[in-house]
Amino acid sequence: MRIEETEQQSCVSEEERFFERIDGQSAKLYSIAYSYLRSDADALEMLQETTYRAWSKRTSLKDEKMFHSWVIRILINCCMDELRRRKRVIPVERAGEDRRAPGTDEMQSSNGLDLEQALEHMPRKYRHVLVLRFYHDMTLTEIAQILNKPESTIKSRLYRALKRMKLQLERHS
Repeated sequence: MRIEETEQQSCVSEEERFFERIDGQSAKLYSIAYSYLRSDADALEMLQETTYRAWSKRTSLKDEKMFHSWVIRILINCCMDELRRRKRVIPVERAGEDRRAPGTDEMQSSNGLDLEQALEHMPRKYRHVLVLRFYHDMTLTEIAQILNKPESTIKSRLYRALKRMKLQLERHS
């Protein structure tokens, strides 16, 4: 009986530690999800889905130090799955809604071109880097860990993304 009680306590403490770690980064996770999905309800749903996927795949995490990056990668994959599922169709009623993430300022060029709209037209590999770097103030090293790419790849993607963004803005000025 004592062995069973010890095993139960071990499982409970593992579960508690897991959810405390998720809870500790929930604000950042929500912010990332919102920056992809532009909806409170969808961002919260992605947090739930991410928590579920992370809990069910927790044994695949080889290095506990990478927990934060691992969970963000799962979140981004959940968001991208959702975007693929919807095929990015925005109903007409929502087209005029305020699409800013809470706590972030809307970025606009001097000509009024919405940078968020320009960002939506970026290829995914560039959008990921721009969102994580400028909306979530992550370092290139952190982004490389999250996207599981070499830091040099992230640097070149950031450079190319900024170059494309500049060209888009110049065309609309």
